[in-house]
Amino acid sequence: MEERKGFGSNFGFLMAAVGSAVGLGNIWGFPYKMGANGGFTFLMVYIFLGVTTGFIVMISELAIGRKTGKGAVEAYRMVSKKFKWMGWMGIASAFFILFFYCALGGYCIKYVILNVGDLLKAGFGANVFAEAAAANGTSVGAEAWSALIANPTEAVIYGLIFVALTMLIVLGGVGGGIEKVCSVGMPALFVALLICIIRACTLPGAVNGLKYMFVPGWAVANGVIEEAPNIFQVFATAGGQMFFSLSLGMGIMITYGSYLDKKENLQKNAIIIVVMDTLVALMAGLCVIPGRFALDPTGALGGPSLLFVTMQNVFHKMPLGALFGILFYLLVVFAAISSSISLLEVIVAHFCDKARDAGKGDKRKVYSLIAAVFVGLGCILICVDSLGGAGISPFNILGIEKDVNGNLPTWCDCWLDFFDCISEGILMPLGALLMCLCIGWELGPKMVDDECCLEGQSFKMKGFFNICVKFITPLCMILVLYGQIKEFFF
Repeated sequence: MEERKGFGSNFGFLMAAVGSAVGLGNIWGFPYKMGANGGFTFLMVYIFLGVTTGFIVMISELAIGRKTGKGAVEAYRMVSKKFKWMGWMGIASAFFILFFYCALGGYCIKYVILNVGDLLKAGFGANVFAEAAAANGTSVGAEAWSALIANPTEAVIYGLIFVALTMLIVLGGVGGGIEKVCSVGMPALFVALLICIIRACTLPGAVNGLKYMFVPGWAVANGVIEEAPNIFQVFATAGGQMFFSLSLGMGIMITYGSYLDKKENLQKNAIIIVVMDTLVALMAGLCVIPGRFALDPTGALGGPSLLFVTMQNVFHKMPLGALFGILFYLLVVFAAISSSISLLEVIVAHFCDKARDAGKGDKRKVYSLIAAVFVGLGCILICVDSLGGAGISPFNILGIEKDVNGNLPTWCDCWLDFFDCISEGILMPLGALLMCLCIGWELGPKMVDDECCLEGQSFKMKGFFNICVKFITPLCMILVLYGQIKEFFF
């Protein structure tokens, strides 16, 4: 039987795992959700959930993966009788997330090109949109975004380019593709973030962005958000953001853990991943929000408009803005790529393991191509839908009616929200909840305890883990799942 190849070093594993965690959710999801849900209060709740839930689920998934040496589907089948089917939830989540992730990643590639054109004044960059904006009385960012959404063919092309890039990296394997790209790209991402943070925070008026993020009650007192959210809403939003950001409940950490050497310290690695992901989320906030308040104070604070309208307006008004725009959108592209390759690896690893166990050899190239084709089809649907503007969204197809205020339930507003609802709203928190029940009440915490203590390692947080995985984490997950369902459906 052909050997199953893994990461060449613990640094490579950490960079790949952190890369998976660091994605679009950090760059534009965290800043908005933090400010719209109490600012500093949201941050404290996020950190609490990171310790009592994120760390617990992270180390559990890594332990399951390393113990079995298999992808998510086969790993659950090997360790559990009651939950052996759970790995398929991870496969489904990975597919649904990749559909819209690749579409958004393609949009970011287009924005890199727009800013290159603006820098070179070549006639195909933001300078063209400046003329259109002046004529139409809108902003440069709004004109650029409207032009992209109105041209689904172009959106499909860039989306498929992103799919192809993801596939090519996964084709290279764990050590030859994923590890090499992340080992170079993640340090580069931190440097790029620092450069953007320094520029954003030194803009006149940037202090209001810092207040928005870190001063309790400032956003409400200054009319940025209408009213302070209740603590349950903060809890549910922070939980959903944490799970999506940390790549939990979708089989990624089980898959990456399956490639991890037995001598590596699971507790240390889990802590590093959670801390680094939270740090990058805060850095992304410092990169995005101060610039918005300094140069586009009326711009959007959430959704695609924050990334593709507000930030483009910021760069257009900033000295050497096109240069910083190129750097920023390249940063976002890599953050998205580092997450998309981990999602595709979840799918590919499962089928490669089956082929290898059946004595058919390494079928990575074949399964990477097949998975990429299906992801490409989903990406095309997202791009052609134009975020609900093309009339092919679920609410049109299913005949969903709007309420008296003309609003739709979030889950059916567009195909992006539909797939986000299934994955982030249901499958991920439900998968994490069931995993905790599996570890805490079927297998027993000793399974993770023993895996963490291999090769003479010590598990200093053993008592804390045992209590959390049986009682605290499942309770938190029930509250998060309820909040997600309420947000998407009601």
